[in-house]
Amino acid sequence: MKAFVFPGQGAQFTGMGKDLYDNSVEARQLFEKANQLLGFRITDIMFEGDAEALRQTKVTQPAVFLHSVISCIVNAEEKPDMVAGHSLGEFSALVACGALSFEDALLLVSKRAQAMQRACEMQESTMAAVIALPDEKVEEVCATITNEVVVAANYNCPGQVVISGTVAGIEQACILMKEAGAKRALRLQVGGAFHSPLMQPAAEELREVIEATHFNQPQCPVYQNVNALPQTDPATIQRNLVAQLTSPVRWTQSVQNMVADGALSFREFGPGDVLKGLIRKINPEVETL
Repeated sequence: MKAFVFPGQGAQFTGMGKDLYDNSVEARQLFEKANQLLGFRITDIMFEGDAEALRQTKVTQPAVFLHSVISCIVNAEEKPDMVAGHSLGEFSALVACGALSFEDALLLVSKRAQAMQRACEMQESTMAAVIALPDEKVEEVCATITNEVVVAANYNCPGQVVISGTVAGIEQACILMKEAGAKRALRLQVGGAFHSPLMQPAAEELREVIEATHFNQPQCPVYQNVNALPQTDPATIQRNLVAQLTSPVRWTQSVQNMVADGALSFREFGPGDVLKGLIRKINPEVETL
């Protein structure tokens, strides 16, 4: 069985998507449609903008989404048997399985990015990567910090968990993680505490637009971040998308469940190959493309 997977924020790079635009009429039409829907030429920033311009919240998430979805539309010869996306990538996955239209998903991604930016501006917050510490130990250390918000946010692969919270909480947690045996506990260059309770204002904003958007029955199961389980019910998918903003990304568990359900080959669509590397660490026996 074939699984299609899609990356999240952080995979972007200057020049992303230009080869698609230049070599495919279908890709060019979709990129131009995106420029119209967003109200600015995101392609100019994707193809020629500097790293700082590409890091703007209103640009980053739609850019990664566009590269992922359009590369899938142009390059996928067959339909997937299951799909999943890491954080933002879940929206790309929902287009790939037919649950969302290209247009609706792009507008949701744009509104999600803006809502998350507003939530970030309400309180200074950040994230950190914890390397070579068991998931349970990371959770245990986070639980000991009661005066600040600190939670496990991304279960990326065995031995790699990202934590999220207030700046003071993350600084405190990094010290404690190293004392607990972590090889590294490194603060990330991000603008906020994604996938933590601090994103609740963004979740409330997003709930309204998601509930107002039409979701189709997906053509194959989508393994969602919040519980790593396959979903085919549109109403459940909508609820999980809202919950995703304040819940951890259970990527390790998602891949494990997909393999248990028969996935033998994982194909990553989008900028970079971060997920390919994570999947190899989760299960080195499956094919990754």
